[in-house]
Amino acid sequence: MRIRSVRLDRVVIPFLEPFRIANGEVSKKEAIIVSIQTTDGVRGVGEASPMGGSFYSDETPDSTWKFLNEVLIPHVFTLPDYSPEQFAEYLNQFTHEPFARAGLEGAVWEAYAHQIGSPLYALLGGKRTDIPSGAAIGLFDTIDELLSRVEKFLHFGYRRIKIKIQPGWDIEPLRAIRNRFGNIPLMVDANASYGIDRDVSIFNEIDQFGLMMIEQPLAKESFEESAELQRRLQTPLCADESAYSFEALEKIIELRSAKIINIKVQRVGGLYNAKRMAERAMRAGMPCWLGTMPELGIASAQGLHLASHPAFQYPTDIEASDRWYREDIISPNIEVEPSGVIVLRNWGADAAKISRFSIEEKVFSA
Repeated sequence: MRIRSVRLDRVVIPFLEPFRIANGEVSKKEAIIVSIQTTDGVRGVGEASPMGGSFYSDETPDSTWKFLNEVLIPHVFTLPDYSPEQFAEYLNQFTHEPFARAGLEGAVWEAYAHQIGSPLYALLGGKRTDIPSGAAIGLFDTIDELLSRVEKFLHFGYRRIKIKIQPGWDIEPLRAIRNRFGNIPLMVDANASYGIDRDVSIFNEIDQFGLMMIEQPLAKESFEESAELQRRLQTPLCADESAYSFEALEKIIELRSAKIINIKVQRVGGLYNAKRMAERAMRAGMPCWLGTMPELGIASAQGLHLASHPAFQYPTDIEASDRWYREDIISPNIEVEPSGVIVLRNWGADAAKISRFSIEEKVFSA
């Protein structure tokens, strides 16, 4: 297949409530919707979805928009016929702006699935159509607010609860959740906000709560320190920010810096890279789960198709559309069943909603 035209829409959608982690807070979701038309007349849509500001990554909506406009899209019109895998390998020559690459590659995967009449999950090696979902809960000012959110998401059927922690907000919320809800499936996400020496006593206390995992307790590049911390603890460590590339994953495997891997499609540059990393982790005996930024429904739906792969053994962070937004930009919305799973459906981008939320657009032709 070959791309004949590309349309970019920069959209802004308010969160239902601010998204707050140890590194910062955002109140609106900004994303770039990438729509392609192939020379065979097939359409595909992807999503480039960096967080606003710079508290999560070096990439921002501004930098991703600029890279798509000035570098990536002009290059793709020069390519010969390609498969999605070949297209992804071509994009990998660009070692930065993974969100831009993920958005364009996602559109190509969707177009190819339409062209050959196959569900996306089958092309990605998926084996099931019901994906267990877990709720991710941010930071709050009070324990009562936190407990109220936990109760709400348990009522909705989510298969596990993840809470964000940071120094000073860790032991007390964990103790309160265990006291109120007992031995529910529970994990914490530190977003790299702790130090191994400074916080050793906190880690020892956290280790007593019977958690599924501790996600990214130390800094992104702290591979050796994470390996040392894992040796000290019974609770599995999960690499998140540290699992930013195939090469980083190899280092995690070599040093045993973690026992579990959180793979985020946007962070690693697209579905192809995410699949390769998941399969490599599976060969190394390291179970994975699929994380989220969170994204809008286009990237979330494609991520759910990837999460059907056998390498993904823990509930995904992808949740129902109305968990984050009053309006998503796909139809139908992503929904969590009472059993706590998301059933794969034929989700599609809603052009009218994209147009309504778009603040900037641009069209390119071969």
